[in-house]
Amino acid sequence: MDRYSRQARVSGIGSAGVARIRSANVLIVGCGALGTHLADTLTRAGIGRLDLVDRDVIEWTNLQRQVLFDEADAKKGLPKAVAAAKRLREINRDVAVHGHVEDCSKAFLDGLARKPDLILDGTDNFPTRYLINDWCRQRETPWIYGGAVGAEGASMVIETAGACLRCIWPEAPSQADTGTCETKGILAPTIAAVTAFQAAEALKLIVGAPTTRGVFTCDVWRGAYQLIPVGDEPASDCVCCGLGQHPALDQSQPAAVSMCGRDAVQVLPEGGEPIDLKALALSIADAVDDLEQTPYLTRFRVDETRITVFPGGRALIFGCSDPLRARALYDRWLR
Repeated sequence: MDRYSRQARVSGIGSAGVARIRSANVLIVGCGALGTHLADTLTRAGIGRLDLVDRDVIEWTNLQRQVLFDEADAKKGLPKAVAAAKRLREINRDVAVHGHVEDCSKAFLDGLARKPDLILDGTDNFPTRYLINDWCRQRETPWIYGGAVGAEGASMVIETAGACLRCIWPEAPSQADTGTCETKGILAPTIAAVTAFQAAEALKLIVGAPTTRGVFTCDVWRGAYQLIPVGDEPASDCVCCGLGQHPALDQSQPAAVSMCGRDAVQVLPEGGEPIDLKALALSIADAVDDLEQTPYLTRFRVDETRITVFPGGRALIFGCSDPLRARALYDRWLR
């Protein structure tokens, strides 16, 4: 029996809809809680090509809600994009899954082998969401915003002709207002509620069905679910829609940036040659603790921090929240 037969029987999909799903190209930004739920659902739906991008590695605290990972992945500290792609290929061999262990930057988006038909937001920070928004606006690509913290979540479809994220939130809300998984925690049912909306809207976009207008919000602890109306027309004073500007595409990435809700800093190399991870491991072996090397990374402990280095020189420094200290550690051990 055709594996998609039950999906094809849904009103509004049919065999033609399944064919469109099978030929669609989707990018998911972030392979955390939102991203793994979305990737699992779309892979089982038979999406044609799925690109995943994530800069992080798997930790024990991820296992409570990030559905594509297991204890062995956390013990190895695998990159999320690598472990997710491997698991998804085991779920559905028909889907072309490509995992990218990178930051989602303008350079990454511009360098994709194929322009996505749709981008799904699985991130945990607004700077990346504004980057997605501006890139999609410039290239007339739809995307679906999603966010969750604690028991509350929200999502919205952003099509090419309607209001964009900047129309609704001209400026990013502060972390003090929104909180993070570190400060407010996160319930797995919150993720499930938000991604159910995102995935359903993604399938509707792909098959050509009308999407839901407005901002979906939920509080799964209180059992409150609602759809907040938004205007169909872009805001005339929106920097993207009204002025035709794309500020996030003009900003350079900071060399060191604290990761949202984490006691960790990402540090990017400042020019020069990529780091040879094997040579690095040999040079520091006698000076650091818990040194490990895999085909994907080299990691070690030093000065009460855990440093993970990826090919190309990008590093995550855990146990440090100060970008200046992180940069100093990077320069001391990796240059």
